[in-house]
Amino acid sequence: MTNYKIGFIGAGKMAGAIIKGLVKTGFAKTDEIIATQAEVDLIDQKSKELGIKVISDNKILAKNSDTIFIATKPNQVLDILKEISPYITSDKLIVSIAAGVTLEKLESNLPANTRIIRVMPNTPALVGEGMSGMTAGKFASEKDLDYIYKLLSTIGKCIIVDNEPQMDIVTAISGSGPAFFYKVINDIARAGEKLGLDYDKSLLLSIQTAIGSAKMALSRDISMENLISNVATKGGCTRVGVDCMEEYNTEKVFFEVIESTAKKAHDLGK
Repeated sequence: MTNYKIGFIGAGKMAGAIIKGLVKTGFAKTDEIIATQAEVDLIDQKSKELGIKVISDNKILAKNSDTIFIATKPNQVLDILKEISPYITSDKLIVSIAAGVTLEKLESNLPANTRIIRVMPNTPALVGEGMSGMTAGKFASEKDLDYIYKLLSTIGKCIIVDNEPQMDIVTAISGSGPAFFYKVINDIARAGEKLGLDYDKSLLLSIQTAIGSAKMALSRDISMENLISNVATKGGCTRVGVDCMEEYNTEKVFFEVIESTAKKAHDLGK
């Protein structure tokens, strides 16, 4: 079998988003990527959908891939590692996107000195606007980190955190974050509906305002506080709304949201 540049054990939505990003940006060609699909009857469908070779045998993929993504459900990871371990050599790089599976678990179930990187992507990768966080195992090099950073940048943006415990914070902010933002967007839309505006119109107002505000925040050359004050001018209607948020201490609310989510992410990794 051909030696592949990148292999994905698991061909679900997140793996599919990464694969499409790699191909779209020219980071890798379709004939340089391979994936496995556990449900044999879906292999042809997945192959056609992604435009790559899809097989059922994880061992063959591990033997014939330079970089191997573990893109299965977290409860399947240890079985997968046991299956592929005999085929993992020093020239292979392992990348896990399985939530809550620690580097220690990965390293202890693979050959000594295996190069491993742990990644937390998020679902907006499906529309090319993902936010990934990553951290390296003991034996991954700066070159490995740089390679995966560039790879993940094909589906959005990426940061490298200082240590693995910070991955729990990444999980809370960007991994779980889409659900929090969806709730805020929907809550604002429902407020508009209650005040007499059609829900669909109110929702579009909320969504597009979120998109525009996020883009301005991302490209800012001033602080977030200044961005707020530029809209919430003294004596204006926006100032009244911001004052209401401060009265209800939304900063404390969101701290508790992120703190509780990060704690749950930490507990899942035990």
